Amino acid sequence: MRVALVHDWLTGMRGGERVLEALVHLYPTATIHTLVHVRGSVSPAIEARPIRTSVLQRLPGAPARFRQYLPLFPLAVAGFDLRGHDLVIATSHCVALGARVGRPASHVAYCFTPMRYAWDFEGEYRRRVAAVGRPLLSLVLAALRRWDRGAGRRAGHLAAISHHVAGRVRRAYGREARVIYPPVRTEWFRPATEAGEGVGERFLCVSALVPYKRLDVAVDAFTRLGWPLDVVGIGPELGRLRLRAGPTVRFLGWLDDEALRAAYARCRAFVFPAEEEFGIAPLEAMAAGRPVVAYARGALTETSVDGVTGLLFAEQTPEALIDALRRLELHGWDPEKIRAHALRFGEARFREEMQAYVGACREADGTEGRAC
Repeated sequence: MRVALVHDWLTGMRGGERVLEALVHLYPTATIHTLVHVRGSVSPAIEARPIRTSVLQRLPGAPARFRQYLPLFPLAVAGFDLRGHDLVIATSHCVALGARVGRPASHVAYCFTPMRYAWDFEGEYRRRVAAVGRPLLSLVLAALRRWDRGAGRRAGHLAAISHHVAGRVRRAYGREARVIYPPVRTEWFRPATEAGEGVGERFLCVSALVPYKRLDVAVDAFTRLGWPLDVVGIGPELGRLRLRAGPTVRFLGWLDDEALRAAYARCRAFVFPAEEEFGIAPLEAMAAGRPVVAYARGALTETSVDGVTGLLFAEQTPEALIDALRRLELHGWDPEKIRAHALRFGEARFREEMQAYVGACREADGTEGRAC
């Protein structure tokens, strides 16, 4: 079976790339099609596959600053040559689900979210653009929303990473999506007693440092409390966050897998102030037996249990987070119970559900479902 995997871009190893990695293991002969690729930025399993990039790879400033070409993304993804494939799986938070797939190939789109740049970020973009350019910006984003709505409606079979995202899909595309939770490496992350180390006093955030992750809420809360916080991740918000951080907040950059496993196992608790489509990092912390203090919006309401796996706070403010952190100290937390909850989201479960879904899609298309 000839399989193509379409992914928005390959510039780092985050949650979406973990999904792609799992699909590469399911379909080891697949080719990968992506807008841009920074060599060596993703796992060896992904790098070992044939990777086909779009015209954006050759434009000035790409792939380092490819986001400046956002209005060209739809044209770039439409240029992928997917002829001759039996199955095309798109993993998409931007434009990958809009790839043109010819018959008789089965097309499965696994949606991380409808295009976040078009639907969610207009206010942020307007703050960055001079007043004279804002009318043009509004026109561009409106055009991207129209394109994304059409692409979502044209996509073949549609799955989403959470019920939260399925709701967004329903509003943006007018379609229902099958919910298949992404894979979490629950076997890699272990409680401190199994890792041979004790739990320390420092709290932990693991996140890309971008505005919508709201790391400012955590930095402000821990600066006011004077409590120790480690922030793992890189991104354009690093400079701004450092300026507002007190001496108890440390920025560690990205950590390799061994160091990250140790950081999860040793942390006092994991802090997650974002409204997230799924949230792999909190479940990695739970797999290490650590309680999670998270904002009570988005998919964290699906993947955590308030009072069992940690605490949820209702407002995305430092004050609400501080209140939750103080309440955290009054609870006794059972690492084994927290880990047992996280094991429900492991990689084996994802592989089984995705294979079954793809097989059902191919059968519905009149192709050989058993081949999946």
